[in-house]
Amino acid sequence: MRVESRLSWLAVAAGSALTASVAAVGADARWLAALGAVIARAGHIPSAIPYAAAPSQDWVNVPVLGELVFHLLWALDGDRALVVAQAAAVAATLALVLRDMRAARASDTASALVLVAIPFAAASSLFVVRAQMFSLPLFALLVLLLRSDARAPSRRVWLLVPLVALWSNLHGAVLAGLFVATIYLLAQRRAFAVLVAAWAALFVTPALVRTGDYYWSVLHSEPAASGFGLWAPLSWHNPLDIVFVAVVVPLLVVAVRSHPRRWELYCLAFLAVSAVHVARNSIWLVLFVATPAATGLRVREVSLSASRRVLVTAAWIVPMVLLLSAFVRDPVQSVAGPALRAKTVQLAGGAPVLADAEDAEQLALDGRRVWIANPVDAFDRRDQSLYLDWLRGRSAGDALLRRRSVVLVMLDSPAQKRLAHMRAFREVDRDAAAVLYRRVS
Repeated sequence: MRVESRLSWLAVAAGSALTASVAAVGADARWLAALGAVIARAGHIPSAIPYAAAPSQDWVNVPVLGELVFHLLWALDGDRALVVAQAAAVAATLALVLRDMRAARASDTASALVLVAIPFAAASSLFVVRAQMFSLPLFALLVLLLRSDARAPSRRVWLLVPLVALWSNLHGAVLAGLFVATIYLLAQRRAFAVLVAAWAALFVTPALVRTGDYYWSVLHSEPAASGFGLWAPLSWHNPLDIVFVAVVVPLLVVAVRSHPRRWELYCLAFLAVSAVHVARNSIWLVLFVATPAATGLRVREVSLSASRRVLVTAAWIVPMVLLLSAFVRDPVQSVAGPALRAKTVQLAGGAPVLADAEDAEQLALDGRRVWIANPVDAFDRRDQSLYLDWLRGRSAGDALLRRRSVVLVMLDSPAQKRLAHMRAFREVDRDAAAVLYRRVS
């Protein structure tokens, strides 16, 4: 490792190690492993959600490769393997961003400062394991490819095509990458053949021409329409959103000061609007603005004397210890534990269980049957609406309870607080993460 790059590489290591030590598995993760297990066992792609009782016929399944990868990770070591994979994805992402900074001739000190800021600005994307894990390094790779081509146009721009094809089989955020690529290809490169081929590559999935139906159903689902959960807009009531704004606004100011190209300004505007509309899209703005912010940041380069080199070298001990913790620690319990889930299944007696998103995904991964679960966009719009009303603790969602005898719900959630005051249900058991209710005879 070169002396002049020690600080920035230390920042990359610290960000990945921190992810390994604190990351938890969230909603929109375990259902991929559950579906991947079904596909691996049956040898074909189901046309409905096999673990849910609510109607989901003729569902178009696109991210099959992502489901199989999550199944493989889960089979290796459950939640711990997912956390390790998330840390690896974050490490690859930050390394690609640093590579882009180096190509733009950003100083090591400026690069290190921006890299340290990224985990704070995008904590919910980096420290929570979701299906979005695949898109983190792929988006960083796409941006690196575009900026490399902008500096020295060549045939490597055609690498966009296989990149999009792979990405489309892993996660839906490929659309964010495609829009960024489209802006570049139209505003900077004027490469219309590459643009057409890249959009065509979006359909190189098991669903082929029906791939568009999948993305349409996701973008027009009830969560997307109502801004629920992962589709929630940027909010001043969310501390993580406040931190994002506090970090990204100075980065944007510094980035504009570095005089980015016109296509980059267009992308910054598009990604900023996208982040305001859907808060989880903030990660794409953070990753895109990092390089121009590092080049525009005017800081004195830290000179590493012999004593300082020793300190920097010693500082590597911290990320190494944090990284090792990912292999020995038990991830934070975010769903009902095995004992509570077993009791839930016993009380249900084979009937579908009504559960919140994360617990429903875990029950599906256990091979149990639930009423409805992620991916919610696979179900009828009315069932989606009822489920979201129930999760929000609204009275309109009570209709979902009328034919349910056993309900498993996250502790202190709006749905759990409403159930606690309903005479028709009584609490049977609970653990650190969830509460089990049963209908009163």
